[in-house]
Amino acid sequence: MTRSRVRRPPDEARRLILDAAERLLAEGGVAAVQVRAIAARVGMTDAGVSHHFGTRDRLLEALLRHGGRKIRTGVEGVLDSWLGQDADLGELVDALADFYRRGYGELAVALHAAGWRDEGSGMLDPVVDALHALRPDAAGTPVEDTRLAVAALHQALATEPLYGPAFRRSAGLTGRAATAPAPQLRWWTTHLTRSLGLG
Repeated sequence: MTRSRVRRPPDEARRLILDAAERLLAEGGVAAVQVRAIAARVGMTDAGVSHHFGTRDRLLEALLRHGGRKIRTGVEGVLDSWLGQDADLGELVDALADFYRRGYGELAVALHAAGWRDEGSGMLDPVVDALHALRPDAAGTPVEDTRLAVAALHQALATEPLYGPAFRRSAGLTGRAATAPAPQLRWWTTHLTRSLGLG
């Protein structure tokens, strides 16, 4: 029995395709994000998916931008509640780490390895601005210093799902100390707090 195909407005079709691609990414990594699998999930043909995005590489780029918009929205929400409370930097670190754990770290690394380059969207500008404003020496410290700290954190969190355990093992950690990311996230929180003078 075949399901009948439904014609959807282009914006709705693109959203459904990206949502399906995101679920596949979370379930099986970049390799699972295949046009045929997406088409099956949204009730389209392979050609229908390709019509909206062209190539698989363009679909992956769109998926990364889609993820970027989601993290920007999520970060804004975290920042709103975070700044309204006692500014627990650990919550912010955990929220960013959770995003990358859902496959976006692997996607970003895979796209960069394939030659794609983000021209710089300033996705984490709200984080930079919020952290810089909290620094006791904000007036005397260039914002670039805060940007470098956030960039280092971002790099570590994006690569954690792919390389975290291997990198910890290379430093001599074994067993749960190598495989569990929580202690590393706490380390980042502690050292970011110190380097920015927030604690």
